Amino acid sequence: MRAVSFEGIRRVAVSVLPDPEIEDPGDAVVAVRAAGVCGSDLHVYRGLEVGLDPGTAMGHEFAGEVVAVGSAVRGFRPGDRVASPFSTSCGDCPACRRGMTARCRRGRLFGWVSGGRGLGGAQAELIRVPFADSTLVAMPEGLPFDLAVLAGDVIATGFFGAEQAGAAPGASIAVVGCGAVGLMAILGARELGAERIFALDAIPERLALAEIFGAEPISVAAPGSDSHNSADPALRINEATAGEGVDGVVEAVGSAESTRLAYAIVRAGGAIAALGVHNEPTFALTPGQLYDKNLTYRAGRCPVRIYLERLLRLADARRSEVARIISHRLPLAEGPRAYDLFDRRAEGCTKVVLSP
Repeated sequence: MRAVSFEGIRRVAVSVLPDPEIEDPGDAVVAVRAAGVCGSDLHVYRGLEVGLDPGTAMGHEFAGEVVAVGSAVRGFRPGDRVASPFSTSCGDCPACRRGMTARCRRGRLFGWVSGGRGLGGAQAELIRVPFADSTLVAMPEGLPFDLAVLAGDVIATGFFGAEQAGAAPGASIAVVGCGAVGLMAILGARELGAERIFALDAIPERLALAEIFGAEPISVAAPGSDSHNSADPALRINEATAGEGVDGVVEAVGSAESTRLAYAIVRAGGAIAALGVHNEPTFALTPGQLYDKNLTYRAGRCPVRIYLERLLRLADARRSEVARIISHRLPLAEGPRAYDLFDRRAEGCTKVVLSP
């Protein structure tokens, strides 16, 4: 099969890899019809996360059609249209029973092979799915594959972040970072009834999309730029909230700067939900800062599987709206170009979906 393979820092290639096969009675093999390039894929691409074996098929966002199932699979058969979370889950361990499927004891992340162990990725023509019955979800009839891909990661992660930040009727929520996940956090906050939503980003095109999704856009200075030329976003939000700050912040960047900005705009007793993958060696806030604001700080992977049925229905109901976050649809053969565009944020790139 063809796949986008990791070859080194800022080097991916379209390679021919062995076809995945049924290795366990609970496995399925899925023909990938759409695969996303995710912001966390860039952590590997840029060398911020290390350990991935060269030659590994990249990616963890996909939807497709089942082509083979193991003898123990009961819920799916060849021809079924399915979506998937970015990691597998057994459905039976203590973490799964608590709904924390992203931390399943036997679960694995798609697209991560280290030292010869792990699962191949989704930016490929075929993918093996262990624990098929408890991992895969049937797609609503007629839902396009590219929108199902979004439900399996960015919609779910954004929705999870909005919940973790306290989005509810009457709440005020700010979203720091309006990439695909941040935009979906805005959608999630709106679906959960938040009364006022602020969107903070340095890129005008993203802020324009955030406004379409129902947020009040606030421009922030890009990292490394002259901040004196930009209005203070904390001052803007304090003015808008009578000096209180917002009830909750979704931090969807994954940097020390974004964490400190979240702290500056959240009210006393509020919550920060960190969705961005952090690679810095130390925490940007001190224990005293958290104490002085009585803050709740929440972080970690979204347990996508517990949300997926609901959010596939949401994607189906909001097709034209959700589709706005996809800026580029490219064939698998253009995988290296997709990474380059996304890495440089070139051509207004917000989200790339590949079609094998």
